[in-house]
Amino acid sequence: MATNRTEQALARLADLTPKKIVAELDRYIIGQADAKKAVAIALRNRWRRQRAPEGIREEIAPNNIILIGPTGVGKTEIARRLAKLTGAPFIKVEASKFTEVGYVGRDVEGMVRDLVESAIDLIRTEREQEVEDLAHDKVDDRLLDLLLPAPAEVPAKSDTGGTERVFVASSEGNVTAEQDAAKERHKRTRDKLKQLLLDGQLEQREVEIEVTQHGPPMMDMGTQPGAPDAMSNLGEMLSELMPKRKKKRTTTVAEARRVLLDEEYDKLINHDDVIADAMERVEKLGIIFLDEIDKIAGAKGEMGGPDVSREGVQRDLLPIVEGSNVPTKYGMVKTDHVLFVAAGAFHVSKPSDLIPELQGRFPIRVELKPLTEADFVRIMTEPENALTKQYAALVAAEGASLEFTDDAITEIARMAAHVNSKMENIGARRLHTVMTTLLEDVMYELPDRGTAPIKVDGKVVRERLKAIAEDEDLRRYIL
Repeated sequence: MATNRTEQALARLADLTPKKIVAELDRYIIGQADAKKAVAIALRNRWRRQRAPEGIREEIAPNNIILIGPTGVGKTEIARRLAKLTGAPFIKVEASKFTEVGYVGRDVEGMVRDLVESAIDLIRTEREQEVEDLAHDKVDDRLLDLLLPAPAEVPAKSDTGGTERVFVASSEGNVTAEQDAAKERHKRTRDKLKQLLLDGQLEQREVEIEVTQHGPPMMDMGTQPGAPDAMSNLGEMLSELMPKRKKKRTTTVAEARRVLLDEEYDKLINHDDVIADAMERVEKLGIIFLDEIDKIAGAKGEMGGPDVSREGVQRDLLPIVEGSNVPTKYGMVKTDHVLFVAAGAFHVSKPSDLIPELQGRFPIRVELKPLTEADFVRIMTEPENALTKQYAALVAAEGASLEFTDDAITEIARMAAHVNSKMENIGARRLHTVMTTLLEDVMYELPDRGTAPIKVDGKVVRERLKAIAEDEDLRRYIL
């Protein structure tokens, strides 16, 4: 049975119907309706499975997906936006960085361990948001203690050994003990300091704090490229066993706030609960985006060569995709209900070049269409993160404004489509190269040219890119 927190995560999915998921993806990704529809259904099925009768719930396997299409058409962007939308544990990994067991390199189980780490970070962030106000209050109190230490206690002399306590009289004639007067003065000063602290006027004041001094890394070999994950885990465990030493350091209030806030979060958040919740969240809602899967699919009959381990990687992937127990430093993780979304251009190989057993574990296949000139126009105008809007924001940071006319956008789209047709088709990424070349002088001169508005029309685009577009060598190396 799912914990309350996992139920809350599933409840967030309840409002995301497939149509709403597609609508959200449409805000950032142009076209590719089939791919959006497929991932929306797969995501909704996560919630549906949890609502199924308990007897059949464990039998419902996720429908893993392969997205097939050339680079730059939106495969990775779909997965990235999907993760932000759902708040589910998510990682993106490159299939090409894994090697068969017995070769130097990362083993495929590393992706599950990375997913667990991602889930822990996700859930810790959620917990921090829940206790954020309390943590900040505690940090403010600690900073005030550092800025204004409490007054020392005034020792009372015994009747047999010395003078009696000293009393002072206030202007109203009330008599108070010296110690009470000191406490009252301290409280008034502390209240004034607190207001200054809350107003941000003490951020550069220096204070002395005690920080934990971590020892040197125990296993440097665990951090080297190609080192097994187990070596890294061993190094972390040995580091945790080493005694933590404290040392005093003088720093600004702003820096001290960051250090103290981390300490307060550690006190307020139960790390064991975070790990338990993360493990459950991974098993029920985890998503792994496996990019460049075509790089481990060799053409039939191809033998030997530097990629001899590609079929071995597929065989290592098979048990994880179909469901197995993967050991992590936090315990065993079942991958039976982790959703795998694979993607690849498949220029050289084909999905049928994957071993049959792995093909069967990705029953949903969606072919993404190459982007056209009309798609480029939409990409530059419709999404909330369109390139034209990004560059306008960059220019606005210098106090100027940037405007693209309709014919300028049409000309940029035509240029990008033309270059893609003459050279390697890198999809929407070609717009980045064209825009960078087009606005290079503008961005370079911007700080010195003042705040006059900048207008880019079709004539400016043609004049700026004409020489490059007509010269094949320049086009190849610049665009």
